[in-house]
Amino acid sequence: MSDQDLIYILALQNVPKIGDITAKKLIAHCGSAEAVIKEKKHHLLKIDGIGSSMLQDVYNKTHLLAAEAELKFIKENAVTCLYFMDANYPEKLKHCIDGPIVLFQSGKVDLKKKRLISIVGTRMITSSGIAFCEQLIEQLAVFNPVIISGFAYGTDITAQKLALKHNLQTVGCLAHGLNQVYPKVHKRYVAEIEKNGGFLTEFWSTSNPERENFLKRNRVIAGVSEATIVIESAERGGSLVTADIANSYNRDVFAVPGRTTDSQSAGCNNLIKYQKAHLLSNPMDLPYMLNWELNTDKKPAIQKQLFVELEADEKIIYSFLKINEQQLLDSIALECKMPIFKVAGVLLNMELKGVIRPLPGKLFEVI
Repeated sequence: MSDQDLIYILALQNVPKIGDITAKKLIAHCGSAEAVIKEKKHHLLKIDGIGSSMLQDVYNKTHLLAAEAELKFIKENAVTCLYFMDANYPEKLKHCIDGPIVLFQSGKVDLKKKRLISIVGTRMITSSGIAFCEQLIEQLAVFNPVIISGFAYGTDITAQKLALKHNLQTVGCLAHGLNQVYPKVHKRYVAEIEKNGGFLTEFWSTSNPERENFLKRNRVIAGVSEATIVIESAERGGSLVTADIANSYNRDVFAVPGRTTDSQSAGCNNLIKYQKAHLLSNPMDLPYMLNWELNTDKKPAIQKQLFVELEADEKIIYSFLKINEQQLLDSIALECKMPIFKVAGVLLNMELKGVIRPLPGKLFEVI
C-alpha cells in the first residue's frame, strides 16, 4: 500500500457519517478509497443504501489534510497499517462486516495461523477470578495461544501479564491512538508487551480514550479472536458487550460460573443461564470445545471428580453417559426416566462439579 493510497483510506475513515460498513460498500463499488473520493456524487447516490446526507462531507478537503498529518505520525513512529483488503489484516476480522477499514499496529504482532482467544472481564477482578485466570493460561500455554484483551484495569491486564509470564504472545486492543497509554499506570507493561505481541487500534493519534471508543474497541477484541472468555462480570459491563458482539459474529463465548451471591459473577451466570456462553469450569474444556489438537507429548492433566461426590440422580446420569458416551438432553431424560427440566438442572450441577461437559449440538459426555 503506497502513501498515496493510505492518505485516501485515512481520509475516507475520517468522514463523520461514513462508518466502516458504508466505507466498505463504497470501496467495493468504486475499487479504492481514492476512487470513492474522486467519484461524482450523483454516481455514488446510485449505490443501494447510500444517501445524500452520508456523502455531504466526503468531498471536504480537510479530511485529506488531516490524513496527511496522521500519515506523518505513522511514519515517524513506525506504525504498521493494516488495510482490510490486504493480506496482513487479521483474518478473522475480515469476516466481520463492521470491522475497521484500517487498523494501526505497534510491536511484533503475529496472528497468522495462530490460536487466538480473547480474555475479558470486570475491572474489579476478585482473588478467585485472578486464580482461575492464572490456572486457565497456565494450562492453555501448551497450545501456544495468542491472548487478546483490552489492556484495561482488572481482568484485561491480569490476562496479559500472565500471558507474558508464560511466554505467550499478547495483544492489547486500544480505545485511543498509539501516541498515548491508558490507563497511564500500565505504561510499565508497554515495552514488554511490544517485545512479545503489541497493540492494535483503529483510532488516530488525535483520538482520546472516550467512552464510545471503548465500545467500538470491543468489536475488535471479539472479531480478531476465535473465542471470547469472560472471567468475571457484574450484571452490566463492557465484557458483556464484547460477549454479545462475539455471539453476533458466530464465535464461541465461554463464561466462568460463580456463586449466585457474588456480584462479580452475575454477568457470567446470566450468560450461561440464557445460553449465550458455554460454561467454563475446567480450563481444558476450552481446547476440547474448540477442537484444538496438541502437537506434543506434553498432555495437560484434566482433574476428574470422585464418583462418591455425586447425588443419586447424578449417579444415574453419569452411569448412562459412561456407557453410551455422547447423548442429547432428550435421550438422557428418556433413558434415565426423568423430566427434561430436572435433567437440565442435574446436568448443570454436574458441569459445575467437572464430571461432564457440553458439546456442540447440545450433546453431553463424561469427562
